[in-house]
Amino acid sequence: MDATDTQIKKALVAFAIEKALIDMGEPIFQRVAKTLKDDYNCYIPDCYEHPEYLKRILSDLYGNAHIAIIDSIKNGLRDFSEQESINKFISVLE
Repeated sequence: MDATDTQIKKALVAFAIEKALIDMGEPIFQRVAKTLKDDYNCYIPDCYEHPEYLKRILSDLYGNAHIAIIDSIKNGLRDFSEQESINKFISVLE
């Protein structure tokens, strides 16, 4: 996989995460972004390489409600889930 391909997938994943969080409400997006920065010194696009960060934060902040956010992210990536790296990202989130 070349660098351009990786950047495109990273952008796709970041967009799906941001859309899912903003759809839940701007404060949720802000809180998740701030927690990523505070706990891991990373940003939403970095979740492509570290989906476990996002999973832990969503679970810690929202308990069982995090499943709805993950489902929304998965729906946003549904058209790309046949790609191995996207599928791997989704598997770690679940």
